[in-house]
This record gives sequence, structure tokens and C-alpha cells, in this order.
Amino acid sequence: MKSVAIIIPCYNEAETIELYLDAMQAIEQAVSYHFNYLFINDGSQDTTLKILQNLAKAYSNVNYLSFSRNFGKEAALLAGLKTVSDELIIVMDVDLQDPPELIPKMLVQIEKGYDIVATRRKDRTGEPLFRSLAAKSFYYLINKISDTPIVDGARDFRLMNRQVVDSILKLDEVNRFSKGLFSWVGFDTYYIPYENHQRSAGKTSWSFWEIFKYSLEGIVNFSEAPLNIATVTGFFSCLGAGGAMLYFFITSLIDKNPVPGWPSLVCIILFLGGMQLFCLGILGKYISKIFLEVKKRPSYIIKESSIKTKSII
Repeated sequence: MKSVAIIIPCYNEAETIELYLDAMQAIEQAVSYHFNYLFINDGSQDTTLKILQNLAKAYSNVNYLSFSRNFGKEAALLAGLKTVSDELIIVMDVDLQDPPELIPKMLVQIEKGYDIVATRRKDRTGEPLFRSLAAKSFYYLINKISDTPIVDGARDFRLMNRQVVDSILKLDEVNRFSKGLFSWVGFDTYYIPYENHQRSAGKTSWSFWEIFKYSLEGIVNFSEAPLNIATVTGFFSCLGAGGAMLYFFITSLIDKNPVPGWPSLVCIILFLGGMQLFCLGILGKYISKIFLEVKKRPSYIIKESSIKTKSII
């Protein structure tokens, strides 16, 4: 029987883990595959780790890694991909917003020869309107300014073969944006659309601010457009300031105005200063990414594991 490794990041998910495992065991009985579960405890503050410890003792196909602190979902995904060795790998969330009932369909498509079988939400029913509009705006923007296409509504929930995972692991960058990396490596991908599902229990740890910062990561990691915007903005700002100065110089000669043109001067200074700060902010964002990369700090530190592994990768 073929085996499938399932990587499940967890952060304060004590209420959902057993619900998730029950749902997955029902799916496993309906397919001719053996599931190997790898839960990643990303520095949870609740009883997530205790539950995973008990499950690892109760089930031979359940294992976990536990980080020394919260390193983020990207680090958890990386740790899971580095740890598993199965030929087929699934990445999904534990809150059941990624429907387990799609897995049989995903396995059918992978058997047809696809390298990746991914999922995408057809709608965002149940989400706040502002958050939904912001998400749609992000996908529209990133696909306009980036050479790496990212499907609107695409989830991290996907099934991949070993070749795809090995290719992703060759990308050893610290600043990771998985949706972009999954797309960047290429390979034949089949998307399964589905209607939005609500969490099975608990509260999401993804606030609007966290999603906004994550979106910025995607834009900076997969597009040079902000740098080009800074260059173009600086150029036209200088051009506009030069035109304004020429205009005020000519009007002062014609009108013979003895009062110094301090209002126009202040406006020009504030305009140019604002543009400079804007452009410096964009440059600073890219420089900070370079700074993080060259430090070569590990993406995560494993404090505890139910399997043999290195403490730092």
C-alpha cells in the first residue's frame, strides 16, 4: 500500500486536532493509501503539545515536531517538508477549513500524472467584506507586478510528489512565501475548486494585520515592481519640482511680487521629502530582506520531537 505524508502546522489548535484526526481517519478508510501524520507544533501556548504527545503514543502513524517558540507557518511547512520522506506529500491546515473529503479526488488526479494537485476557494463566504476585498486586491496586484502567477483563492492545501518537494527544498531562502514558491517551481498542476469552509472550532490566529504583513512578504519576495515604482516616482518628483520652480520664477518676474514665495517653497519641500521617505521605505524593505538572508539564522529550532531529528536545521 502506498503511503502519503501529511504535514499539519499547529498553533494553539488544541480544540481542533482530535476533530481533524477523526475526519482524516474516515477518509483513510475510503482510499487505498496509508497516511503518515506529521504535526508541527509552532510554539503553541495552549495544550496542543500535550495532545500531540498523547496521540503520538496512541497511534503509530502520528508524529510531531515541537518548536522552541513560534516561528510562523512558513517555518512549520519547511520543517515538515524537510522531515518527511514519502513519495507523496500533503500540506493542509488542522482547522478543517481545508476539507479532508477533497483528498480522494486529489489522489485520483495525482495518479493521472499531475505533479501537484492544489486547491482553491471559489468564494470567501463567511469572511468579513473588507478582508475579502483586500484578499482579491492582493491577488490582482501580485499577478500584475510579478512574473510568478498566483491563482486567486489558492490554498497551501495541496498534494505533491517527491520531485516537487525536493525542488522546493532547494530554495533555501529565509524569507519564504509558500504560495509563490509552489508556483515558482512550476510542474504540472491541477486545481480543485471548492466552497469556503469555516473553522471546526477555536479562533484563527490570522488577524487582518498578520494577513497584510504576509501579503507584503509575497509582493517583496516575488516582484521588483516596488523598486521600479520608487525609481519612477523619484524621477517624476524631481521633474515636477523643477517645473514648479521654473513656473514660480517666471511668475515672480512677471508679477513683480515682492513677497517671497514661501508657500510654494514649503509645498515643494514637503512633496519631495515625502517622496524621498516613500522611496527610502521601499528600499529599506528590500535591504532588510537581504540582511535577514545573509545572517543565515535557522528558520526554526526543534525543542521536542516524537521522531529522531536534528535540533536545529
